Amino acid sequence: MALLEINNLSIQFGGLRAVDDFNLTVEQGELYGLIGPNGAGKTTVFNLLTGEYKPTEGVILLDGKDITGKSAIEINRAGVARTFQNIRLFKQQSVLDNVKIGLHNRYPYSAVSAVLRLPSYYATEKQMNEKAMELLHVFDLDGEANTLSSNLPYGKQRKLEIARAMATEPKLLLLDEPAAGMNPNETEELMEDIRYIRENFGMTILLIEHDMRLVSGICEKLTVLNFGRILTQGETKEVLADPEVIKAYLGDE
Repeated sequence: MALLEINNLSIQFGGLRAVDDFNLTVEQGELYGLIGPNGAGKTTVFNLLTGEYKPTEGVILLDGKDITGKSAIEINRAGVARTFQNIRLFKQQSVLDNVKIGLHNRYPYSAVSAVLRLPSYYATEKQMNEKAMELLHVFDLDGEANTLSSNLPYGKQRKLEIARAMATEPKLLLLDEPAAGMNPNETEELMEDIRYIRENFGMTILLIEHDMRLVSGICEKLTVLNFGRILTQGETKEVLADPEVIKAYLGDE
């Protein structure tokens, strides 16, 4: 059974069909890319997958369970986490606290234990701190755990957002243009990080990206969107060599 199966997904805003008859299958453990020109509908697909938008038509199955139209919280608890094209961190919180925010669904404690500072509160906080530091270590951010997230360089803020998403222990991690704004060295580091978390955390990853070097370097399969519809799907090398894909990106010569 595929981890993610999307059938005939569509959404309409007034007279605009932003995503039209979108179909996608992502197997457990795959590193899959969703690419296309600006305005093709890629982030709209992510918004449908995470409950920010409700589809006009279609079905979304996660691990065989229907998550179509559920709330963002329900979908996150089912096992989907994401990052955003525009970084969304708690800027006045520390690096450590940003990751701990992602852990609260997995390490709950009662309001009473928190207010009264009962032993269960301290035990849970200790577990959360340890888990958060493990995730920060993956991205070489553990040395900056007490730094305000707003004071991190841009590339490290990108990595922190991924660490926070991972804190929810997702089955499916959605990365929306993770290399946006990064220099070549930062992009190379990010590629290694993405490979590492897929291999060592058993995570399935679906990413949107414009950096074709990153896409060709880590994605096993691609789907190309253009004007809200699928242009082509398949193995990365074959898709990137498709004349229609080249035309969609570069235009007519």
